[in-house]
Amino acid sequence: MAEHDPHDQDEDRRLNLKEAARVQGPVEAEVIKNFLESEGISCFFKGLMLQSIYPFSADGLGEIKIFVPEKDLELAKKLLENKEFGPASD
Repeated sequence: MAEHDPHDQDEDRRLNLKEAARVQGPVEAEVIKNFLESEGISCFFKGLMLQSIYPFSADGLGEIKIFVPEKDLELAKKLLENKEFGPASD
């Protein structure tokens, strides 16, 4: 799916998005996005803009949050843990 604008709180509420994971780079975010979408779970990013401008990661500045619809949150976290992409966030 398309990247998600971090300032669009109204869209978050309409879609009822929940954070499924946090990663430190756009490559890992895209891998996870493609994996979740192959399992039928839509996902959106927050935090990608900073890395588009400054391609580095320090102290969480390059962190990308991956959001999924609330109805898919439990399954997404389980799939991510089983694939060892890293720990799913709370």
